[in-house]
Amino acid sequence: MSVDLSALKTPGPTITTLTQPFWDAAAQGQLKIQHCEDCNQAVFYPRPMCPHCWGKRLVWKEASGKGRLKSFSQVDKPGHPGWLPAAPYVVGLVELAEGPTMLSFILTGAQPPHVGDALLLAPTAIGGRVLPAFKSVETATEEKPQ
Repeated sequence: MSVDLSALKTPGPTITTLTQPFWDAAAQGQLKIQHCEDCNQAVFYPRPMCPHCWGKRLVWKEASGKGRLKSFSQVDKPGHPGWLPAAPYVVGLVELAEGPTMLSFILTGAQPPHVGDALLLAPTAIGGRVLPAFKSVETATEEKPQ
């Protein structure tokens, strides 16, 4: 992608008391998700009670940053004009190693994405904030200095 994603004029996330820990971690280049201390299940999206056992003892823990691409879509015509300079771009459903699935921006390399691709967290400056994007393990390996 040749566009500077950090310069996009896109709306920011709606930050609430409940989601503040997620966005604070994202700003630091981390991915934190909730974990239920009652049933030991990982939870995403942020919520006040566990969807698995209805427990209310949810704590924030850093996720591994590993996942698999469950589904994806190439966006050719964005829903907001701020994304036009980046089009076409890819968004996908990422099944985190911890279990939950999240929607995320997918950074593509030379190879197009495929369902089942192993992904790694790739915090990315988009529109003036750092967001938890993902890229394929192969792309991440190609970019490492030798």
